[in-house]
Amino acid sequence: MTNLTYVAPFFIVTNLKTSVSFYVDKLGFEIRYIGPDDDPFYAMVGRDNISIMLKAIAPDVKPIPNHTRHEWAPWDAYISTTEPDTLFEEYRSNGVAFSKPIHDNSDDLRGFEIEDVDGYVLFFGRPKT
Repeated sequence: MTNLTYVAPFFIVTNLKTSVSFYVDKLGFEIRYIGPDDDPFYAMVGRDNISIMLKAIAPDVKPIPNHTRHEWAPWDAYISTTEPDTLFEEYRSNGVAFSKPIHDNSDDLRGFEIEDVDGYVLFFGRPKT
C-alpha cells in the first residue's frame, strides 16, 4: 500500500511578500497558510495537488538555488503536469518570463522552466509520450 501522497519543497526566500505574490499572481497558486499573523515569515502556497513552502529566515540567510552550486543541478523542483503546453500558454499570457520555454529535453521530458524571484528554478513537465 502506498502511503506517500505528495512532496512540498521548502525554499528559503529573501522577502516573503514578494515571493508569495509571484506564486499567486503569476503562477495561479493560492495561499494555503501564511503566518504568524503579527509578522509573517512563513507561507505555504499551492495549486492542485502540489505545495511549496516559503520562509524568510533572516536578512543574512540568503536563498541558495541548486544551479548556483553546480551547473548539473539546474532544478530546485520538478512539478509534474499532464498538459505542459497548456500550462505554458497560461503562464505566457500571465507575462511569466521563462528561463527555458516549452521544449523536449535530453531526458525525454516535455516541459518548460521558470525562475522565481529568489532564483529557484521550477521545471513543469512530463515524460514525452
